[in-house]
Amino acid sequence: MDENRKKVIVNEILYWKKSRMLPDRYCDYLLALYTEGSQLKEIKKHKNKMVLYLANLIFLLLIPISALLIYFTELSIILQTAILILFISACIFFVFYFSSKAKLMHIPIISAALILLMGAVGLVSEIYPENQKVLYAALVINCVLWLFAGLKFKFQYLWISGTLGCILIIISIFV
Repeated sequence: MDENRKKVIVNEILYWKKSRMLPDRYCDYLLALYTEGSQLKEIKKHKNKMVLYLANLIFLLLIPISALLIYFTELSIILQTAILILFISACIFFVFYFSSKAKLMHIPIISAALILLMGAVGLVSEIYPENQKVLYAALVINCVLWLFAGLKFKFQYLWISGTLGCILIIISIFV
């Protein structure tokens, strides 16, 4: 069959599928028939990319949600901690689960790091409002975690952030 004619038929079937003129399985069958199976692979790749983009958007939204949760609500410390641990666990689970199936996700790692930082600063300042040593310790632990994660995953931005954070904390302590 002529390539132009196949392209017209495939576009028509895609239109039918989009407008729900035929059931999806019929359209998928016709697409597989006319494209010899290549169209279904492209559709699956497109769906996987959309899922990854949506997941990254959700993880980006977890950062302001965490900030609102910590700084603008009257929830108990235990509930705030539990929700933040849930957010961080979701980010880490997403990274390890999808790292073998797709490119390693940078946005969930960044989201987990920022949520951990906000949670540590918010909870430490709420529990120990007058003790700056505990706050400095929490910040140093955060920066060391970033440093080790950056070295382990070979992410420059994490180990640079961890190193600069430790340097800035040390400078602010002694100045």
